[in-house]
Amino acid sequence: MAEFAEAVLPILALAAVAGASDVLGGWLALRREHFDDPRYIIAFSSGIVVAAVFFELLPEAVAGVAEESLQGQMLLVAAGFFSFYVVEKGLMLHACGEPECTTHAYSPTMVAGMAADNVVDGVGIAAGYLLDPAVGIIVTLVVVAHEIPQGITSAELLKHASWKRRNILIVLFIAGSAYVVGASLASVISPEFYQGALAFVTGTFIYIGAADLMGEAHRRFNALVMVSVMAGAALMLALTSVEGLIG
Repeated sequence: MAEFAEAVLPILALAAVAGASDVLGGWLALRREHFDDPRYIIAFSSGIVVAAVFFELLPEAVAGVAEESLQGQMLLVAAGFFSFYVVEKGLMLHACGEPECTTHAYSPTMVAGMAADNVVDGVGIAAGYLLDPAVGIIVTLVVVAHEIPQGITSAELLKHASWKRRNILIVLFIAGSAYVVGASLASVISPEFYQGALAFVTGTFIYIGAADLMGEAHRRFNALVMVSVMAGAALMLALTSVEGLIG
């Protein structure tokens, strides 16, 4: 598609940034024998993700949609939410700050699930950018926010499975590369489906932020968890406010 060809370099650059966040999360976990308490990182990330949905992504996904088509867009949001629920609960891809992360057996299926999810998010980055470059950047920020905790979790699981550090980083690099694959696949999507793709990805973010990250952060609660969630939301509000003033 002509629209994709004109924006291919920034789209692939954003997808590469998203992929690098997987490796960054793993690297952070590998720097320590055990990542003791990532719940504040998880809480901060959840605030970013949920706020981005309400302040930017959901409004963009339904902007200008005719009333008779609005239900279809919301069905795509729901499809994204429940599809990620099935994948996450079936393959245990969630960010985890509890001992359960080191008691589940690692399965290669988990990497396949991570990669599949990353392909979808890569499509979302591209679709968002093609609708509005600022939206593509916001989608990328949301991806980075939830991929760093997931990278930490993945590295902890693989360490428990006695994987060598180099191999752990290779696996995370492969999973991260799926973002570029997904962004490239967006080249075959017709422009009239960009909003639909964004709606689906928005649904996955609702699940990730509210059900996955926020729920995990509150498994061991204190006031700093709430502060971290609200700080993440405040950061996203500030970013979207600045974007609105510039726009």
